[in-house]
Formats: sequence, structure tokens, C-alpha cells
Amino acid sequence: MKRPVTLASRLVVTAVLLVAVVSLLVGTATTLAMRGYLTGQLDEKVLDSRPPLGGPAGPDGRPDAGRDEAGPRFGNQGEGALQAELGTGHGRILRRDYLDSDPLPSSDLAVLDEVPTDGKVHEVRLSVGTYRVTATDTDSRPGVVVTGLPTVDLDDSVGSLVRIELLLGVLAMLAAALVARTVVRRQLRPLHEVASTAHVVASLPLAEGEIGVTERVPAHLTDERTEVGQVGAALNTLLAHVETSLDARHASEQRVRQFVADASHELRTPLTTIAGYTELARRRPDDAEAAATALAKVADESTRMTALVEDLLLLARLDSGRPLERVPVDLTRLLLEAVSDARVVAPDHHWRLELPDEAIEVTGDELRLHQVVTNLLTNARKYTPAGTTVTVTAGPGGFTVRDDGPGFPAELVPHAFERFVRADAARHREGGVGLGLALVEAIVTAHGGSVTLTSEPGDTSVVVRLRGAVAGGGR
Repeated sequence: MKRPVTLASRLVVTAVLLVAVVSLLVGTATTLAMRGYLTGQLDEKVLDSRPPLGGPAGPDGRPDAGRDEAGPRFGNQGEGALQAELGTGHGRILRRDYLDSDPLPSSDLAVLDEVPTDGKVHEVRLSVGTYRVTATDTDSRPGVVVTGLPTVDLDDSVGSLVRIELLLGVLAMLAAALVARTVVRRQLRPLHEVASTAHVVASLPLAEGEIGVTERVPAHLTDERTEVGQVGAALNTLLAHVETSLDARHASEQRVRQFVADASHELRTPLTTIAGYTELARRRPDDAEAAATALAKVADESTRMTALVEDLLLLARLDSGRPLERVPVDLTRLLLEAVSDARVVAPDHHWRLELPDEAIEVTGDELRLHQVVTNLLTNARKYTPAGTTVTVTAGPGGFTVRDDGPGFPAELVPHAFERFVRADAARHREGGVGLGLALVEAIVTAHGGSVTLTSEPGDTSVVVRLRGAVAGGGR
């Protein structure tokens, strides 16, 4: 299995490769420049060695291509200078002095015969080595005179330079590897700290129970001006979101447990009553009055239990996101009917209705919206004394139910819309089961609206805002 390559390794290799490429480019440029410079110097010497037109003859009567009035022309050019007369077929390589030389073989003379007489320096490969030569066509001498110098010293100098560059390049790559490894490790250390925080959080048991993700990336690693800081800040944001989600999940689980417990409690009471009166009727089969009383109580408790179950089913449907009916609803008429019914049910309260000049229309489920208004008015009626004034005010955007009763207990206001929440801790049945306001919030939320409660002694207001509630749309 191929071992995964770490980021640190890739960065070190990249740094070494960059140094290698730069070294290669610099070395190549330096070598080419040095070779060009040395070749230029050698070419100047070759051009200086050309014989003058009409120069003196040599000791054997032939024109001397390597001597002038001042002496041997190649005397200061180094060992291995070349001179040849192509017309006579003579050529030689000078050694230690003018008289010490080696003749050129015919194959080399044939190569020299190909050198153009253009006054320029050309490079040729002979059996005795590589030469820089120039050919001169002299009028007073027979044939073409070729003079040249070997490139062996030039090649040795360039070869030495290349070897030095290779050695320096290898040393530079080794130094780059060591320095890059040290620097990369130091620069990636903050990233390892961020990863360590992530590993700690990943090891936490997040499946159940109350979980507080308190681990965070240290503040000095969350500076978003740096790449590591951006990762650290993003991880902290993610951890905060996860912590909030886990707290919400735990709170939801607690609410579900409490909901099940409360629902069981509320259902157990009517079931116990039904069982008790059924047993009473069974024990007194001949007592018509007892049987009638038992049947009446069974009917009452069945009705109560049916209403509770229907409310629970409605909440379950709303929680599951089931769509409600969407039709135009005359909110003005709905409020008018609900307040009229409340006046009949509770004549000892003062009911006021404030409506705008134009009807208010909203798109939604008329039956459920009527249930919202009825629950709010029922809540105001049950939990306020006789003589309390309840005012219902409609307007574009929704409606408000306000009363001047004693209000909600301060500690109950933040939880008023939770399920099975009641001001009476003893759970006496006269006050209901605590689902009225929970249903109000669930139905309004399902319509895309919102509901808020403010309460203090003498002033309690429930504001219902409905999306799309506009004036002038009534029938």
C-alpha cells in the first residue's frame, strides 16, 4: 500500500526542486557565458595568428605561415598551435617551440580544406583534437593558409566550472532540504494544534445526553489574516454551531420526555375515572341512578380525553410539517364571530373588538385560525377574574388580544408557549392541560407567522403576526 505523502514532505520536496531548477538555470547560464567569453578570447588569438599577405619565406623556401619579422607567430600562444598550407599539402602542430612540431595527417588536411576563407573563426574536429581555426587566402603564396589553436584548455576550464556548479548545486539542495524541513515543521506546528483540537472533539461521545463541547482552537491561532488562522476561526465557528445544535437536540429530547410524561399523566386521569365509574356500575347493576351517574362521568371523561388526543394529534401533524389548507380567510369576520361567542360564554367579562375600516384578509386554514383566536380568548377568560376587560384589535399584519387581568407569573412568561405548561403546579383540571398556547404557536408558525407574549399585572398582550394579512381583501 502506497504511503500517503504529508503536506510537510510535499513542501520540502517542492523547495528542493525549486533550488535544483534555479541552480540548473544559473549554472547553465554561467557555463554558456563563460564558454562564450573564453571562446571569444581564443578566437582573438586565432585571428592574431593569421599570416600577413606577402610575408617572408620559411627556411625551406616555402612561405612561413607561422613566422614574421618579429619571430614565431605562435611562440606565445601555447603548445598545440596549428598551421597548414592547403595548396602544398603541408600542415603541422607546433609543440614546445617553432622547430618542434608534428605533421598533420591527410585526413585532417581534408577537414581543413572544408574551412571557408571568410576571415572568420570556425571550429573543427581533427584526429588530434578540437580546434578553432581560420583560413586565409594569400595572393603571394600558393594555396590557402589555415591557422588555429586547440580548445583543450577552454574545454578543461568549462569542465571544471561544470563540476564546481554540480557540487555547489548538490550542496544547495541538501541545505535547502534541511532548512525547508525545519521551517516547514515550525510553520505547520499551528496547523497540528488545530488538528489536535479537532481530534479531541471527535473523541467526545456525542450520541446522547447533555454534551458541552468546550474545546476551542486557541485565540492566537484564529487570526484570519493567516491561512492557519482562517482554518482555526472556521473550526471554532463550526464547534460553536455543533455545540448549539447538540444543546438544542438535548433540550428537544428533554421536551419530548416531558411531553410524553405529561401526556401520560393527563390521559391517566380520565382513564382512571372511567375505570372507577365502570367498576361502580358493575358492582351495582340494579341501581339505575348509580349506573346513570357512571355513564355520565364516563361520557364526560371520554369527551375530555378525545379533545386531548385530538390536540396531541394536531401538534404531531404540525411538527411533522404537514401542509395546512391555503384559502383566503376573512380575519375580520373570524374575530367578530369569536368575540361574539365569548360574550355569550363569559358575560361577566368586558369584551371589546377594535376593527379597521377595511376588512383584513389572510391566506390560510380558516378552521385552524379560528382555533387560534378561540384558544386565546378562552385563555383570557379562564385565567382572569370577572370584570376583566379583554380587547381584540385587528390590523394589517395580524391581531392582538389584550386584557387588564393579573397577568402571567414572571417566571412563566418565557415558557408560556411550551406544551403542558400551566400556572397551577398542582395540575387541577379546571385550568386545562396546558396545550392551548402551544397550539396557538404551532398553528401560527405553520402559517409562516409569529406570536409573542408580554405580561405584567394589569396589562397582558398576545400579538399574532400573520404573513400576508392585508386590508381591503374581505368579502
